Amino acid sequence: MSSKKQEIIRIAREVIHSKGYQATSVSDIMTATNIGKGQFYHYFQSKQDLGLAVVEDLVKDWEGQLIIGILNTSDDPVTKLNRMLQWAETSHAEMEIKYGCAMGNLAIEMSAQDEEFRVRIEEFFKQWVDSVADILTKMIEDHQLDESINPKKNAESIVAMIEGGILLMVSRQKIQILHDVFEVIKQQYHLI
Repeated sequence: MSSKKQEIIRIAREVIHSKGYQATSVSDIMTATNIGKGQFYHYFQSKQDLGLAVVEDLVKDWEGQLIIGILNTSDDPVTKLNRMLQWAETSHAEMEIKYGCAMGNLAIEMSAQDEEFRVRIEEFFKQWVDSVADILTKMIEDHQLDESINPKKNAESIVAMIEGGILLMVSRQKIQILHDVFEVIKQQYHLI
């Protein structure tokens, strides 16, 4: 991928995160990236084409940082889950306190509007849930969690608590809310 195309995707990702996909126009992207219409359409067929490239870039970034870099490492299960929470807090505590979770926002905004967006975002969340479920399964096997726990349902709950915590943090503009939600997760899953 050309560096110019990657630069357009990176800047578009920021604009879409702050304004939302629907409210972002092609001219907003052209202004932010300082390119003309011809250059935009040289790289992207449409706004949707750019939007899907932004989703792919975001997914690739999160897969690298979260799935590969934390959840699928050889660290022990408790360390992995604590690192996941630390990553979620660090990556959402700065700009996201104002705008929320880039992935969660796109999921909410686009899942009912565009099937391609929905499917790709769903794939990422499924990968996240499955990785957490594998960790919880290992914790059950190691007698760190009660064997009656359903790993898949609990993994979905953990991801939902993280995303919901981010939503509440944004609505109240207080990072403490995220700390409180993560504290509950840590207590429930013996991560402290």
